[in-house]
Amino acid sequence: MTAKPVRIAMVAGEASGDLLASHLIQALKAKLPDVVFYGVGGPKMEMQGFESWHPLEKLAVRGYVEVLRHYREISGIRNDLKRRLLTDPPDIFIGVDAPDFNLALEKTLKQRGIPSIHYVSPSIWAWRGKRIHTIGTSVSRVLALFPFEPVLYEKQGIPVSYVGHPLADMLPLEDGRAGARELLDLPANQPVFALLPGSRQSELHYMADTFIATAREVHKKLPNALFLVPMVTRETRLLFETAIYRCNARDLPIRMLFGHAHDAMMASDAVLVASGTATLEAALLKRPMAIVYRMASFSYRMMRRMGYLPYVGLPNILAGKFVVPEFIQNDATPENLAQALLNYYADKATCSRISEVFREIHLQLKQNTAEKAAIAILDSLPAALPNDDLVAA
Repeated sequence: MTAKPVRIAMVAGEASGDLLASHLIQALKAKLPDVVFYGVGGPKMEMQGFESWHPLEKLAVRGYVEVLRHYREISGIRNDLKRRLLTDPPDIFIGVDAPDFNLALEKTLKQRGIPSIHYVSPSIWAWRGKRIHTIGTSVSRVLALFPFEPVLYEKQGIPVSYVGHPLADMLPLEDGRAGARELLDLPANQPVFALLPGSRQSELHYMADTFIATAREVHKKLPNALFLVPMVTRETRLLFETAIYRCNARDLPIRMLFGHAHDAMMASDAVLVASGTATLEAALLKRPMAIVYRMASFSYRMMRRMGYLPYVGLPNILAGKFVVPEFIQNDATPENLAQALLNYYADKATCSRISEVFREIHLQLKQNTAEKAAIAILDSLPAALPNDDLVAA
């Protein structure tokens, strides 16, 4: 009789989780050829054969006010997942980031005997550290991306594996600026700035106008500058294009791209980027950047009270110091942001020093992540799994 295929349920909550999960799916398929994946995911996961029951974009909401606005819809998705996964349990569940959504789901599944892995440690080292107790009761194992995270879980007796960051495996160690400019058909000496205002629609709501106004300020000082704006989805592209019209900025040399975020960053002299995974991508590509974030005032006040660190950007957190500037909430003015980008363009020595710091971070995070994560997940599968389903690494 043919063995029943291993079934793995996954939930990713935004574009960065879609990327992480797609590489993990690929690694698991190499070891479990008949494995089946389903849950909530994005286009990269679907390209690997993932069956998504709900659009990933529905979960891509950040901030207290924004979550409350979409609470009924998000709660409905979680309840639907609980019902379906408890009625027909998977062999294992993997929550990819999105802790506010996934931890409650993971706790319910774990209590019913379904192993639950949380891939990407919640940022308990930055804020809401007491969540570690919730994490401990909700998950079977945490897969940590950063080297300083495992000790926090080990102190609480929570199973944890350091797997590194898959972006460090994907992205080149060397500076790819010349090749990226050739690919995008850009002159070697033209001033180029990449603008990444976020992958969520809610982020564009708060930041699109500021990014466009910043481009206008830079353009006043560098009239031959070009601004590259990569967008992941049609919805976010439409929101940014609408902002261009709203700001009467059709005269600005803004070039919209579908995807190609890495190429845009590599080709740039400096990057203006919304706080999040994209800041780590810029760091791994060795680009100087200004980090910016704006959100609803109430959400910002709540998060600021619970923060532990003087910085919010992943490059600064990993370096343990301010390597690049951060402009949060009221500090995120077009004048401040434009000056930061212009300073980078004028000061190549500073850019070179930043690049060296980012290279050290890259080497630390490069761990063959998908392979390590896949092994940790296979070790957590129920013992009843037939051994002959596994393919030797």
